[in-house]
Amino acid sequence: MERVLGRTPRFALRVFTEDERAYCAKTANPAVHFATRFAAKQAVLKAMGEHAFAGIPLSEVEIVRVPGSRPSVRLHGKARRLAKSLGILEVAVSLSFTHTEAVACAMAITADSVPQAEKPKSPARELSQSFKEVRGILDDLPTGKASGPRDEEASRK
Repeated sequence: MERVLGRTPRFALRVFTEDERAYCAKTANPAVHFATRFAAKQAVLKAMGEHAFAGIPLSEVEIVRVPGSRPSVRLHGKARRLAKSLGILEVAVSLSFTHTEAVACAMAITADSVPQAEKPKSPARELSQSFKEVRGILDDLPTGKASGPRDEEASRK
């Protein structure tokens, strides 16, 4: 990434938003942060499916970092419209880097992939269920006197 940025300065202008460029520029090693965001943008497009590579500029996928928060994705233009048409509610992203390597993972979240919230149970229904469980335990207990060693001797006599 360092060589690409040095050789083609317009690359950063074409691929990264103004906020992304400002964020990366203020870090100790801007090239690594640019590379990580580049990897994340590609991962986001892959998570959106084969249609995402049909003319969507990488600059329409923005990796946003709020201090003290996890990185998130903001989609613009065609990328946003495509996500909406695919039913994508959110794109979760994870970024990792070393001083020489960058990797990113993205996951498109749709309504089908979000577990539906359980309907709240009424207190009366929960109490009734508890009583049924206790009743089942009581029904399984032996009835009458327990036969112990003393009872066996008495019954022989």
